Amino acid sequence: MTDINDFIDDKVKTNDVFLFMKGSPDFPQCGFSGQVVQILNYLGVDYGSANVLESAELRDGIKAYTNWPTIPQLYIKGEFVGGADIVREMFQAGELQSHLEGAGIAVAKQSA
Repeated sequence: MTDINDFIDDKVKTNDVFLFMKGSPDFPQCGFSGQVVQILNYLGVDYGSANVLESAELRDGIKAYTNWPTIPQLYIKGEFVGGADIVREMFQAGELQSHLEGAGIAVAKQSA
């Protein structure tokens, strides 16, 4: 399990924004992953991602890494932010945008 932890650690710490998800940003394979991708794309955020469906070791490893039972999982500047529900609620309240900007990550300004 240490190899997978090293892989996860590397992704989380070397990318400003990283999403562990089911599928890919171009082809999300679950609705929850799709929601987070839509939010990040809407905000114009550059992010990396890993498809947990490609590896049972990664799927189990990411859950153990955060002690969080569900996928997707979003990280900003090495910090676990949450899954789809938390990300959606933060986005709707404007907190996700503030959190990203506070971490020095550019967010596209949306006109009303």
